[in-house]
This record gives sequence, C-alpha cells and structure tokens, in this order.
Amino acid sequence: MDFMSTVKDSLLEDFYPKGWDMAKIDACCEKSVSREGFWHKDFYPTACETLADFDTLMGHEIALQIKKSLDAREKLAMILPAGPMGMYKWAVFFLKEWVVSCDHVTTFNMDEWADGEGNTLPSDNPASFEYSMKEAFFDRLGSLTVPEDQRNFATKDNLPTYAGKIDALKSEGAKLVLVYGIGRMCHIAFWEPQFAAEYASEADWKAATHRLGAKLHPLTIEQNAITSFKSRTTLVPCTANTIGPGLFLRADYCIGGADGALGRGMGWQGMSFLTTLHYGPDRHITSTYIPTLPGKLFYLSELAGPLTAEVN
Repeated sequence: MDFMSTVKDSLLEDFYPKGWDMAKIDACCEKSVSREGFWHKDFYPTACETLADFDTLMGHEIALQIKKSLDAREKLAMILPAGPMGMYKWAVFFLKEWVVSCDHVTTFNMDEWADGEGNTLPSDNPASFEYSMKEAFFDRLGSLTVPEDQRNFATKDNLPTYAGKIDALKSEGAKLVLVYGIGRMCHIAFWEPQFAAEYASEADWKAATHRLGAKLHPLTIEQNAITSFKSRTTLVPCTANTIGPGLFLRADYCIGGADGALGRGMGWQGMSFLTTLHYGPDRHITSTYIPTLPGKLFYLSELAGPLTAEVN
C-alpha cells in the first residue's frame, strides 16, 4: 500500500493543490542533492553540518553581497525574510567587523501578517515581521544600518509600491538580491502553491507582484505554529501580505536557507527542499523556480535525502 492509493475519498483529496503530481514529489524524496539539467549554471546548494554553520555561512553571504555592492559603488536592493532569522546575527557581525555601511542598501521585507483586507499588525507588536527585523538586524547594526527611509515593509499601502521602487533602483544600476526560506508547502515568501490555479497561464502567474490578505495553506499555518509560536496554532494568522513571482523571479542573485530539522531525526522541510531541487519549474509548486536563478541555497545536511521513515 502506498500514499497515493489511500488519498482518494480521504480528507487529503482536496487538501493539496490540484496541480501537484504526488508521485513525482515522492520520487524527488528518493533523491539526494545532485544537479539537474534545468538548474542555473550558477545555482549551488551548500551543505551545512550544524545549525551554527548554517547561520554563520548564510549571514556571511548576506554581508558579502552588501560589501561587494559597496566596493563596486553600486546600489543594492534586497528582498528580506523574517525567517530563517539566525543568519542576521552573523550578517551584523561581519558588516561591523568590515566596517561596511548600508547607506547604499534599500530593503524590501517580503511579507507580513495581515487580516483579509491587508491590514497589518502595529510595527511595535513583537509578533510583527517589522518588529523582528528591527530587533534582529537593523537596530543591531547601529550607525552602519540601512537608513529608515530605505526600509520597506509589506503594509497595505507600501507593498503595492514595491515593483515601482525596484524598477527605479534597477534603472540606476542596482542589483536585486533575494534572501529566502522554503516553506512546508514550497512557498517563497507567502506565495502559496494553490494561487497558481487562479492564473490562466504561467506568464500571468509570473507577472503577479504581490497579494494583500493572501489566504495561507493550513500546512503553512502549522509550520509557523511550530517554528515561531511554540506550537500555538491559535496565535498564527490565516492571512498575510506577500510579494509574488513578479518580484522574486527578477532577482539577480539569491541567498536561500533550508534549516527545518527538529532533532532526533525529525524535520518538516526535507520534502520541500528535495522537491525544490528536483521537480522542475512548475507554477503549482512555487519554490521549483529557485534552482533556475543564480545563487546559493544553504541547507542542513540531514535534509539531503533520500528521505526514509525512522522509528524514534
């Protein structure tokens, strides 16, 4: 008996997006980290043995991109996540060690908790991504920090302006760097895979720049309950504001992270990580476009697969 034979007429039948090929996803889980023909020539998965290694290497890569753009006297636009977060400590460390100012950087936080109309939490609410970013990154940089008027957060009024601001920066020669994590449902930002069914074509899907009050998949809500709210599902919003592929697919360089291991052989991100690497670009699984872009995807080695059941 296999998973696919038990889905029909079960509660899972309408739970996963219609565009998902579950047999193909299952085959991805049998693979390890090996190159595919559709990968960008400059896309590199980078293994990390420990979470400390992961945080340090990812933080170094973020700081290095900021330093390189400063050395080249170029403006830098960065799309930033509020998770994973451990890398910001090390990005701050390296920027301070190198005495690199972020005056040339403009940041765009990729998403934010919101209600169905796109109204966000107050910026001083500890649960908000804006608050988390200030605590973890901007405030820690001190005098080297990104100027306040060059920080963008995904509020109802500001998120729709991202595309124009990024266009303007690119017209001035700015490089666009995407920093991201991969969701349990293979989302990038909160761009969920079920959104794909609402677009007539891949081109239409790729052109979408953002959503206000986007409805999150139940597994995304549970992922955040586990990773951010100590399992307390009742605190996790069911909607959020988010950028779309019309922005993140424009990145000139990407810095990704997959750190979803929970210890004792448990984890939530192995299938998402391997599907991202091996499925092939498909708008019904958002993160499958990531390997088509240049950059590094840092991951904990235990997520590498093949994924097999274990008794703990």
